[in-house]
Amino acid sequence: MESFFNAEFVIRLFMALALGFLLGLERELTNKYAGLRTHILVCLGACIFTLMSIYGFPTFAHGDNIIIDNATGIRDTSRVAAQIVTGIGFIGAGTVLRNGPMVFGLTTAATLWIAASIGMACGAGMYGIAIIATVLAVAVLTLIRIFERQLLPSGGKHIRRCKITVYCDSNDTRQVYDLIFERVDNIKDFTSKKLIENPEKSKVTAIFDFNNKNLMKDLYNDLTTNIAKPVSITLQELND
Repeated sequence: MESFFNAEFVIRLFMALALGFLLGLERELTNKYAGLRTHILVCLGACIFTLMSIYGFPTFAHGDNIIIDNATGIRDTSRVAAQIVTGIGFIGAGTVLRNGPMVFGLTTAATLWIAASIGMACGAGMYGIAIIATVLAVAVLTLIRIFERQLLPSGGKHIRRCKITVYCDSNDTRQVYDLIFERVDNIKDFTSKKLIENPEKSKVTAIFDFNNKNLMKDLYNDLTTNIAKPVSITLQELND
């Protein structure tokens, strides 16, 4: 029971908790489903499994024989830890979503993967590499995002799907149609229906893909400025 209360083990666990918190905080601030708790638990769990792998099994099994390590010095300290790399794939797969040709959650899955590696480094007592890896991971998540938004605004992976709904006078539906098609190239669906309760009013709906954030703002301004009496305009981003 002495190793259970080993101060070094406690330090490693708290180091894994702290570094997992830093990774999870970035995901939480960007409103991802796998946030603080998930990354902390993954990092902490990987640390525990690594500690168990190194210190929890004093024997090395070979065939039908069990060799006592204090007699031979032979011990397989990587057997349990090696399964962390495989096991974390199942958690990462749960964060990946597909919507048509677009895939979401790959970055979060990769963050969980590196959280597990940082937890393993903490469990092995490699504090330096764990801290540096955490700093580099957070830097990649934050700085590269800024780089992509500033210098790669038209990249294919930035495509978003938007739904715009306009309630207006039935006489204005053609004008709404022209304004939307003038601004948007990649329209997936467009419908116009008169309201049953008030045939003088119509509901116009368009679904389209875009990769320029200013498009939604410009389109909204065009509709509110050029339509005589818009009852209501709603812009909804269908994925994030």
